[in-house]
Amino acid sequence: MTSVFKALSHPARRQIVAMLREGPMASGDIAQAFDMAWPSITGHLTALKEAGLVETERAGASIRYRLNISALEEAVAFLMEIIGTGEAAESLSQGKELKSP
Repeated sequence: MTSVFKALSHPARRQIVAMLREGPMASGDIAQAFDMAWPSITGHLTALKEAGLVETERAGASIRYRLNISALEEAVAFLMEIIGTGEAAESLSQGKELKSP
């Protein structure tokens, strides 16, 4: 999970995740939204992929990126547990064991 938070620490990566919430996108379409060199975009996409936040599929000559919701859900559940909200906090306050994902 450390890699998820590290990947989300960069504002460009957070913007890419937000863009992918609308649906899968080709790498070229993602790159057009930024004023940075292609190698920088590739590095950000690679960091997101290595963290498990995005998945890829080849579509002809381009690569399409899709958000991996389960990785985000796990990170959100962890944060909710820390701040004491949600089902995890209720279970803890009632002395119940947490179910592992």
